Amino acid sequence: MLLVIILLYMAALIGLGIYDSKKAASFKEYAVAGKNQNTFKVFMTTMATIVGASATIAVVDNCYKIGFPSVWWLLFGSVGLFFQAFLVSKKIREIDADTLPHVARVTMGRPAELLLSFIIVIAWIGVVAGQLVAMNGIISLVLNNNSKIIFIIVSIVVFIYTLLGGQLSVVKTDALQYIVILLGMIVTCIYLYTTKGQNNTEIFNNIELLNSSYEPENLLTQFFVIGGVYFLGPDIVSRNLISKDAKTAKKAALITAIALFFFALIVVFIGMWVKYNIPEETLGESKALIYLAVKGLPKGIGIIMILALLSAVLSSTDTCVINASTIFVKDILRKDSVELIRITVCVIGALAMLMALKTQDIIAILSGVYSVYTAGVIFPISVAILCYKKKEIRKPVWILAVILGGGLGIVASYMTTLVEKTALTKDQFTLIAMAVSLILSLLSIKFNGSWRCKFKKTAK
Repeated sequence: MLLVIILLYMAALIGLGIYDSKKAASFKEYAVAGKNQNTFKVFMTTMATIVGASATIAVVDNCYKIGFPSVWWLLFGSVGLFFQAFLVSKKIREIDADTLPHVARVTMGRPAELLLSFIIVIAWIGVVAGQLVAMNGIISLVLNNNSKIIFIIVSIVVFIYTLLGGQLSVVKTDALQYIVILLGMIVTCIYLYTTKGQNNTEIFNNIELLNSSYEPENLLTQFFVIGGVYFLGPDIVSRNLISKDAKTAKKAALITAIALFFFALIVVFIGMWVKYNIPEETLGESKALIYLAVKGLPKGIGIIMILALLSAVLSSTDTCVINASTIFVKDILRKDSVELIRITVCVIGALAMLMALKTQDIIAILSGVYSVYTAGVIFPISVAILCYKKKEIRKPVWILAVILGGGLGIVASYMTTLVEKTALTKDQFTLIAMAVSLILSLLSIKFNGSWRCKFKKTAK
């Protein structure tokens, strides 16, 4: 029964992709959804993009390790979106670019566009892999069979409906998927705390924002790493760029920030219930939220929750893969080609599947990728956007900020032995990487003895 529902759901998504493939003939329609999406559509697709494997499955798993402070992952996302709404949303949309690296080209020139493009495309293969790991976990537990063939088939289905309709299809499927996600999370949370709330007192007694497993150092690191990705991550910016105008982009970011705050509480309270009601040894190798959906809920609610989790994974995967593919074609190859984007979706999808088959740790994949991206990109691109048409920037220093920040981020995330020799923790090294990037980004700004500086135009 459940398998049939999942197959019908996937068939509906492919159907939408086929329908939109006829409309998405031009690059503008395919890559940026015509740049005419209203506030509601932008809000829905942004929330669906955000609420992926990390915001659901990984956050609940993290509750087992650190308890209620796992809420900071999404709360910092909300903070990042607030900063975007009030600082850069209008500026980004007014630049009228197609991608985040395109924004870098307009503000800083071709070398900046290429540098950011390579960082994002390579890093986002890992982000897509993280979503596929979660999807594999859902499929394996639902079917009670860890079949690589089934995982590959379902992954291919995701890439097919994405490459058919492009961003037009993603915006439509995201709206459907977010409704399913929200329904599943709300119904599950209400059921757990009303019908099966025998340990509610213990849960509420352990609501704490910091503890021995999550200290101020972790708080500071996540503020920049996670908040930075939500502030100026390529997927979040892509939602800005499909808005019909600057006012719509800002309004959608602000509404999303508020909605994400409440969604964070729902997810973490589900995680806390699981922590205090399902022994960790019972889970085995299963992800806690997936186990709850398949084996810990009544059949009807369980089906809704499974579809919610599947929707969470799919809604993030399709956005990540279409954005990375568009960046590769638009910003690296300098082509406005729908067919080339479709080919690239296949290549990036295949690489992400191979990576997903080799690891099962969602948080490790995403934390590593985000640390590199935040350290190398967030501060430099923020400076470029805020200084656009106001202050001239020393491009060599700006480029150095990206390279050194990103390089140190790679060391912090993937060269643990080298980090240990410095007597620093991973979080401390990541903070140093971000500090280096920030300082160099600020030093790149030219001040001619006053706050009014000349702007050297860079051609679009």
